[in-house]
Formats: sequence, C-alpha cells, structure tokens
Amino acid sequence: MTLSEELTWRGFVNQTTYDDVSALDGAPISFYWGVDPSASSMTIGNLAAAMMVRHFIDHGHKAYLLVGGATGLIGDPDGKKEERDVKTLEDIERNKQAIAAQYTTVFAGQEFSLVDNYDWFKDMNYIDFLRQVGKHVPISNMIGRDFVQSRLGEGGAGISYAEFSYSLIQGYDFLHLFREHGVSLQLCGADQWGNSIAGVDLIRRSEAKEAHVFSSPLVINKATGVKFGKSEGGAVWLDPTQTSVYQFYQFWLNVDDAGVIDYMKIYTLLSQEEIMAIEERHRANPSAREAQKTLAREVTTLVHGSERTESVMRVTDVLFGGAEFASLHEDDIDALAQEIPTIGSSKTVVEALVETGTAASNGEARRLIDSGAISVNSLKVTEDQSITQRSLVKKGKNTFILIR
Repeated sequence: MTLSEELTWRGFVNQTTYDDVSALDGAPISFYWGVDPSASSMTIGNLAAAMMVRHFIDHGHKAYLLVGGATGLIGDPDGKKEERDVKTLEDIERNKQAIAAQYTTVFAGQEFSLVDNYDWFKDMNYIDFLRQVGKHVPISNMIGRDFVQSRLGEGGAGISYAEFSYSLIQGYDFLHLFREHGVSLQLCGADQWGNSIAGVDLIRRSEAKEAHVFSSPLVINKATGVKFGKSEGGAVWLDPTQTSVYQFYQFWLNVDDAGVIDYMKIYTLLSQEEIMAIEERHRANPSAREAQKTLAREVTTLVHGSERTESVMRVTDVLFGGAEFASLHEDDIDALAQEIPTIGSSKTVVEALVETGTAASNGEARRLIDSGAISVNSLKVTEDQSITQRSLVKKGKNTFILIR
C-alpha cells in the first residue's frame, strides 16, 4: 500500500496544498511536525497527528520533530477566546523535556531529528524579525484570520500584539527549517491549518520556492458528534501522572461501537487486513467488545509499554471480568490503590463500607450485606465479618474497596 493509500484508508486526509495526495508517494520528503510545550504532556489529540507522522516515516520520508520552545512562550491563540497566561522559561523548559521524552516513546524505533524553535529565535533581534518575516507578510492576511476576527469583533476579549504575531513565528519555523534542512512539508492537525499556511506563504514570498502543508482532520466521536478525546475528567493525557495508565486503558475500552474501527485505523499500527477481520467479528458480536479490547491494548502498549498494559489488563479482569483477586501482582495492587478507595486491614465489612462512604451508616451496610450486594474476593458475604488480609470488597457491579 502506498503512503497516499494508507493515509486515505486510515482517515488522515484533510486539507492539503498538494493537487493530489499521490505526490507523497514519490521521492523522500523532509517534513516537520511539532507540539508547543504549553503543557507538560501531549494529549490523545496530539497522538492522532503523531500516528500520521509515523506512517510518513515508515514510507521513507525524513522527520523533524519540533518542540516549540519559542512559540510556547507566546501560546497559540487560535481557538482561544481569551489571552493565554504567559509561562515562565522554567515552565517551558520543563514541558519541553517532557514532550521530547514522549516523542521518544511514541516514535520508538523510528528515525527522526529533534529541533527546538527557541534555538533559532533566542538570538534574533526585533529588527531582524521585522526584516526577515514582517516585510513579507501582508497585514490583510493576518487580520482576516477567523480567530483574530472573533477576538476583535463585538463581544470579543481582544488580542495582544504577541498573540496576533504568533502565526509569524510559526511561519518562520517553516522558513528556517526549509533553509537549514530542506524541509518542504509541514504536517499538522486541522486546527493548525492557518498557522501552517503562513509558512508556505513566507517561503514563497521570501525564497520564491514551493512548500506544502498536509493536515489531518479532527477526530470526531460519532456517538456524540463532538471532538474525540475527552473523558469525564477532561483531556486524556499521555503522561501517567495526569491520566493514569488504568484510566487511559479504560478510556479506550469504553469507546463507542460506532467509532471504534475508525479509532483503530487512526491510533494503532494494525494492518488493514487485521482491522478488517476485527471489524467483521465486531459486527457479528459487538457485545464481546473485541474491537474495544484490541484498541485499548494496542494504544496503551504504544504509549505506556507492554508491562504496564498487561498490569491494567489484569486489574480490569479482576474488577469486571471475574478473575481472582489473588491473581494480581504487587505492582497491580499498587496501581489499583490509586484508582479505588483503599483502607487498612483488620476491619469488618461494615466498617469498610462506612469508612469509605460506600454505605451511609452501619444499618445501611448491614442491609447491603443481607441483600447479597456485597462480596469479598468474589465470594458473597451473608453476615458481617472481619477482614484480616489483603482483599477486594465489591458492592454491586462497579463499586470497589481495596483492603491492604
């Protein structure tokens, strides 16, 4: 399968300056893709574009992965209703290191060059910037941007000169990489199209050369019609300290039937034949949730590694699949303790239920026991009893207490 065929089948084709995406099937192209370190982690929104980048690398194109040390100090205003808070150099440096580490994980085994736009902006003075960039950018192009109009229009919050100039900084990134490394293509998500086109225009006006942009569409949750990638707690992060490995796995495990195959095409490296076979079995028996289980396993392994993925799979099997609590490893239990109420041993069942708020009173706890709603290590409890060893208390189907 050619790259253009791969991108089309997987759903990565959106806007592009190429007349035909088959232009990607020719000689190797040097391209870049980047993430601003406005946070200390990428989200699964960034991950979708990163998976597109992997296919470009796999088909022989040369990748320059950018961490936006300079752009991160300003903050991309596109899509934001109000001015961003300015981050310190220390915050940006810490975030840059975290994003670069995630590049190493997501692109493990692939060749790429890491670049930071702070390196070429830190010594550039204002006059040089105006001469090299500002002289080549019509003000009408900048004023016409949708986000500028929304911020300047009636009821808008206004926009600073810094955020107004953001696209010039990103445009110069493309020009710099074009000059220094022969980069002639920028990959981006749909929300970065305007900023990316600024670089194409700058290269054309200052170098009289052609450059291109290829964007991937926003991933849409077919069940809700809104942007994919949010959980009840907000964004789904790749950093396990912000979205735990368990929560990350559960997010994928619970995606909707309508979109699961589309998500699999975007977020996994499974082949077309493998995905089509899973799709056929999923349609025949959606209640088995094979597609969701495969998706959750593949994406969690890509981001967090096989060992931690196997751990959350064991935890999930104990909580929801009927596996024995005794089958969990010590690390599994440590991970579980971060997700459910956890108390010490030498408690009675009633005490455990009341202490964790699972029951409002001793009387309610006893009624739950009498009704058969409580189990300890998969065994129904018929009367109050002491718990003197590590155990899992379960109320109904989805409420748990870990006794350590």
